[in-house]
Amino acid sequence: MLASATPALAARFGNQFVEFELPPQWKCNLEGAEWVCQSEAEDKKRDAIIVLAAKLKGEQDSLDQYKAYLEMPKNYTSVQGKTVNSEPKYAKTLAINNHAWIDSLHLESEIPGFYTRYLATVKEDIGVLVTYSINKAKYQQYVSQFETMVNTLKVFRKPGSINVRAASDNLFDIPKPADPSAATVFGGNIPLGGADAPKPKQEEDLPFMLLVIGAAVVGFIIWRKRRQAE
Repeated sequence: MLASATPALAARFGNQFVEFELPPQWKCNLEGAEWVCQSEAEDKKRDAIIVLAAKLKGEQDSLDQYKAYLEMPKNYTSVQGKTVNSEPKYAKTLAINNHAWIDSLHLESEIPGFYTRYLATVKEDIGVLVTYSINKAKYQQYVSQFETMVNTLKVFRKPGSINVRAASDNLFDIPKPADPSAATVFGGNIPLGGADAPKPKQEEDLPFMLLVIGAAVVGFIIWRKRRQAE
């Protein structure tokens, strides 16, 4: 008798402004004013992340302005104190379920070593942002799951108050958690992705320490020869 594994089923997620199909075994939680979605498997939590945000519509909230913003590199200081400049791959208008979105892909715009895809739009009196970030070393493992998410994405404006940021805020300023040990991949203890990840500090410092020790030994030999000559 042949045994067959039951495939993990995707779940439908919806809040007060979007809905879409989540990858299998993923869960979303409200963190401040943003929704954060991650895998429930401990060994996969730091591979990828989805962040959802909405704000009251301000003067800077239009598709044209979103596109212009996403065509430019983003820059920030990493948790290691280094300046990071993102690499924009594209920014375009995309129709998803009969609604226009600005679709853009950047490398290292939110997390060093991660690709982040942005989907931004306006709906009535709110601006809406959906992002997903994937460790670039594992991009091909996840990209098809996120394509399903994008293809099932719907935006709406439910009546009543919703958990949104102020009209004066920048929709693309995704806040980092105050606790650097937070479980989300935006925390300060995330592993950097891909071949560009920096070496551990002790490995970076080793050549310099060898150079210092070597110089000290040479200096001692020269000093000793001079003493013997005297």
